This record gives sequence, structure tokens and C-alpha cells, in this order.
Amino acid sequence: MTPPPRHAARRDPRAHWFLLLLGVLMLLATLTVHGLVTGVGGGSGRTVQDSTTDRMAPPKSVTGAGPVLRLDRPEPVSRAMPDRTIALTFDDGPDPRWTPQVLDVLRRHHAHATFFVVGARVNEHPELVRRILAEGHEIGSHTFTHADLAAAPAWRRELELSLTRKAIASATGQQVTLLRPPFSSVPSALTGADYDALRTAAGSGHVAVLADLDTRDWQRPGAAQIVEAATPAGGRGAVVLMHDGGGDRDQTVAALDRLLPELTRQGYRFTTVSAGIDAPESAVPAGPGTRISGTLVRWTQVAAGWVATGMNLLLGIALVLGVARLAVQVFCAQRHVRRVRRRTDHRDRLEVRAPVSVIVPAYNEAANIAATVRSLMASDYPALEVIVVDDGSTDGTADIVERMRLRGVRVIRQTNAGKPAALNTGIRAARAGLLVLVDGDTVFQPNTVRRLVQGFADPTVGAISGNTKVANRRRLLGRWQHLEYVIGFNLDRRMYDVLECMPTIPGAIGAFRREVLRSVGGVPGDTLAEDTDLTMKVLRAGWRVVYEESAIAWTEAPSTLRQLWRQRYRWCYGTMQAMWKHRNALREPGAGGKLGRRGLPYLTVFQLLLPLTAPAVDVFALYGLLFLPWSTLALSWFGLLLLQALTAGYALRLDRERLGPLWALPLQQVVYRQVMYLVVVQSVVTAVIGNRLRWHRMVRTGEAAALLTTGRSG
Repeated sequence: MTPPPRHAARRDPRAHWFLLLLGVLMLLATLTVHGLVTGVGGGSGRTVQDSTTDRMAPPKSVTGAGPVLRLDRPEPVSRAMPDRTIALTFDDGPDPRWTPQVLDVLRRHHAHATFFVVGARVNEHPELVRRILAEGHEIGSHTFTHADLAAAPAWRRELELSLTRKAIASATGQQVTLLRPPFSSVPSALTGADYDALRTAAGSGHVAVLADLDTRDWQRPGAAQIVEAATPAGGRGAVVLMHDGGGDRDQTVAALDRLLPELTRQGYRFTTVSAGIDAPESAVPAGPGTRISGTLVRWTQVAAGWVATGMNLLLGIALVLGVARLAVQVFCAQRHVRRVRRRTDHRDRLEVRAPVSVIVPAYNEAANIAATVRSLMASDYPALEVIVVDDGSTDGTADIVERMRLRGVRVIRQTNAGKPAALNTGIRAARAGLLVLVDGDTVFQPNTVRRLVQGFADPTVGAISGNTKVANRRRLLGRWQHLEYVIGFNLDRRMYDVLECMPTIPGAIGAFRREVLRSVGGVPGDTLAEDTDLTMKVLRAGWRVVYEESAIAWTEAPSTLRQLWRQRYRWCYGTMQAMWKHRNALREPGAGGKLGRRGLPYLTVFQLLLPLTAPAVDVFALYGLLFLPWSTLALSWFGLLLLQALTAGYALRLDRERLGPLWALPLQQVVYRQVMYLVVVQSVVTAVIGNRLRWHRMVRTGEAAALLTTGRSG
């Protein structure tokens, strides 16, 4: 049976995309739960004007009646406290700081009260709710997230009340019937929307409890004013509205400690709402189903808190790593610049003029091969041969080169065996001791070869990376890749050079000593990133690998997202293969050890781990849009974007590039970044399930060749 060609593509796994989407949706749902329960406010005043004033106003039998309302009958029934009877009520708890202080004051003065608790806070502090009941107080519902029931749709109203019932049932085994709607006050302040919400709640067994006296302690008017607002006139009884949560309640605690003894001396008694109106206890035993579902809700809320904490920790780590990476890059780039300047100042050093063989592996490169060969033959290097190895092309690539009839250019044809095999064929046929490996879609400047090989004046240098630039940058996708090449690839290479752990010499432009390639067994063919694999082998053989920024090669980048996906998929998968293959470098001395302890961890963190967390980070950003202040979010986003823009501007300046493409940076962060991290996800899944990825063919448009006619490469 004939083996499949090495350039054929294999079907990618797809099931994980469903799992990724499911995971993203679950994460968003979990964070949404956290956002709802942590966005709980406090106070009895609405932050916006009621927008439902066009509804029918509540009947006067409600607005002019007592504060305890039963609305599940044809006619409203209201009750009020008898004379010299006060039902102290506390909203927005339980709070771990203020609720215990309120309970301590009540116990010290032998008083009882009714606490209207927020369901989400009950799940956070169930022990406080149990203490409230154990000390003889009463509990009522204040919704699950302190929601404005008047403004909420019917499904939200039911959910708020149901979740609160379940939360209290899980914590205490009891189910409450009393309800204090958030943002409520005295009966006369009820709007039509408020009344509709209370009637709906009455349908599920709730008795509404408003207030006779609203102390408005959430506004922090001072303890004396709170005491005055909580004191009934003329010895009458009252339901008094106060707060034990939702903010700083030190004034409430101080006022309570003064109010209780003063009114006790005046003959008042302090009791719960139900006891004050001589009604049976408001709480009833909860069924097993309610308790179990309440426990599940509490676990969900706790898990959501853990997830949110983990996401905050992840973002913090990512931010610290990103800033540290930038600091190291800038520091190393400055050192690299100084090194280049010193080298330039020593013009009297020995210039490298040894013969050079340029090897061009080509597979269906008809669009660019002629321009590649012409640019090489236009080199100002004195001793140069060019070897084009046609790897079974079907588009006449070899014929194009042969028809050019250029002196010093040889064409070798072979059956399709893959790029590493084509490179090794060229290496065996080369006559020179210095070899330059070039992709078939790459265009050199006249001085590129000369500048590239000068580093070999140092006998410890075994290989040199050139500076790859994107030729087709006129369209948006090309601009994004141009920025990536300049900011990421070339800024990183300066850092790798200084740290002596260069993991990759790009296939588009790299120079090697022939003896080095022979000693490492030539170009490896067992990984898809043969350039990375080869570079790592050179380092582990004890040679230095350096970066020559002035040796420029123009390459044609993918012109469609599909082609970009295929190229980066191969790069990422191949890089992981090479990293795993050379993992033992961690324990080696010398140059190999620098690769293992500097280069490999860097690649692992910034090319694998952080991209894998990027979907979760984007979900967290969406969560921020929903639940965080937009001003804070916008400030953070623009701050990060400014930092990226400064980094990009610095990198462009180092590469002597115009700053014009910076306008594409915001869009790059919104679209291009997502494509890149999804590539990493796909690559990791392919590696985990053991699939063997094969070469993907990229369609060439000839835009790199156009550089020769525009004069840009000169």
C-alpha cells in the first residue's frame, strides 16, 4: 500500500469544542450566581425613581392601615402593634460583624426582635440565623439578593422568595412566612407596583410586614437621630425598621443600646412581630425536599464563591506574570541593543566571508519561488550557492527555477517526503561549511546573508536566527500577524539571545554550521516543528544560538483565518512535541541546561498554560460587564491596552518599523487573541488523545514575491 503524502491533513478531533462550550457556559452561570449574591445591597431607599407609577394605586385600606398585611383574601387585612408595644425589626442581615453586636444588645436588655434576612447571606452565615432563633427572636424573608420586587418580573419574584425559603430551611429546618420587601418603608409609601408584588407574594403564603417608624439608619444620621426616629409618639405601639447588615451599622448598635433602656423605663415592651399582634409563630417546619434543595442551593453558592476566588487569583497571577515578562523582555532588549552597538563599533573585527550554501525546501511554491531565488542571487555576499529541493511539487515549482537558468542555483527533485527530508537532502548536497535554511515563500534583502553569518566569527556560535517580517500586512489579518511577529517573536528572540536559551530558529531564515548539523543528525523529522526541534538539539549539543536582528527576511503570512489556524495549529502542536522530546534538558549542564531551566518553563507558561486559561479569563470579563462597575472595567481594560500599546511601540521602534499598525491593536485583542488560544486548546487536546497531526498546506498568494517589484526588500 502506498503511504499517504507527508503534506496531507488528518481530520481534527471536534468533541472537545462541545465540552469547552459547556464548560464556558457553566463557568459563566457559576460566576453569575456569585455576582447576584455578592451584589446584595442594603437600605430601605430606592436608588432609582419608581417607573411604575402608572399602575393602579393601592387601596386606602392598605396605605392607611397597620404595617402587618395579609393580602391573600378578597379584602386586605391589616394589624398593628398595641400601645406601648414595639416590634424592632432588622433588615439586610445576617452580617458577621453587626448581627452579633445587635444580638448582644438585645440579650443584655432582655428584648426580642424580628430579623428579615437576605437568603444569600443566610447561606454565607447559617450559624447566625440559628443563633437568632436560639435566643428567642423571629425570622422573616428579605428576598435572596435584596431585589426590588416591584421592579422585578414575575419569575424573578418567585425565584427570590423560593430561594430564600430554601436557604432558611437548610440553615434552621424551618420555613418562614413573614416578608419584608427590600426598599419598603411605611404603608403610606407603597406604590401600585409595590402592592402588586405583595399580592403576588401573598399567593405563596407570605404575610407582608412594613413599618410604622422608619429610622433610615442606613443613611447614618447619628445615633441620637435614630433613637428619636424609633420612639413612638403618645405611647402608641409601632413596628420599627432598622438594619443589622448591608453597611456600617455602628450607629444602629449605639442607638439600640440607648433606645432599649429609655423606652423600657417608659413602660414599653419589645417583642417579635407575631407575638406583638398575638399571632401564632410565623415559622413552620420545612419539609425534607425544601431542606435538601436549600442545601444544594447553599453548596452552589459556596462553590460559586470558590470559583470567583479562583478566578481572581488566576487573573492576579496572570497579571503578575505578564508584567514580569514585560520587565524581563525590556531589560533583555536593552542589553541586546547595547551588545549590538558594541559589535557595530568594532568595525575592525574579522569579517566572515566563508562560502555559504542556501537551502530552499519547496513544495508547491510556484507563487513565490522565483522571487525567493532572485532575492538570494541578488545578495551582496561574495561566495553563495543556492540549492532548491523540490519535495514532489505538483505545480511546476522546480520547472520555474530551472527555466530561470541562474548560475549558482541547483535544483534537486525528490518524491514527496516532507520538509525535514527536503532540508536533509539539501544539506547533504551542499558544498559550503555555512548553511542558510530558507522557506520557499521568503524574500531576502541583498545584505541579509552577509549580516546573518557574521555571528559565526565567534567559534562558540553554532546557529543564528534572523529577523522574520510579514510581507503581506496590508490587510487587517496581516497587520495583526505583523504586530505579533514584532512584539512577540522578535522581542522574545532578543530575550532568548541574552538568556542564551533560544528555543527556535524560524524556518524562514536561519544559519547553521555544517558540522553542527552533522553532529546532531541533521534536521529531525519526528516532530512537526522541525525548526524548534533542531534548535533545541543544537543547544543541547553545547553550541550557542544567537539572534541577528539586522538580517531581515520577508515571509508571506497566512491570508485567511483558516490558513492561520492550520499554520498555528501545526506550530503549537510541534512545539509541544519538541518540548516533550527535550524535557531532559532540565537536568543538563551548560547550554542544554539553560534551555531546560529558562526556555522550556517560559514556553510552558506563556505558550501553553496561560493561553489555556484564556477562555476562562474572557468569561470573567463578560461577568465583569454584567456585575462590575463599568468605569472600573473600562479603566482596567484601557490600562492594559495602554501597556500593550507601549510595549508594541517599543518593539516596533526596536525593529525600525512605523507605528501606524498600532491602530489594529485593540481589534487584535478582541479577535486575534481568541483564535490563538483556541489553537492551543485544539493542540493540547490532539496531544492528549494521541492523534498524530500531519502537515497542512498553506495556499500562497505571491505577496512576498511582490516585494521585489515594490523595492521594499532593498
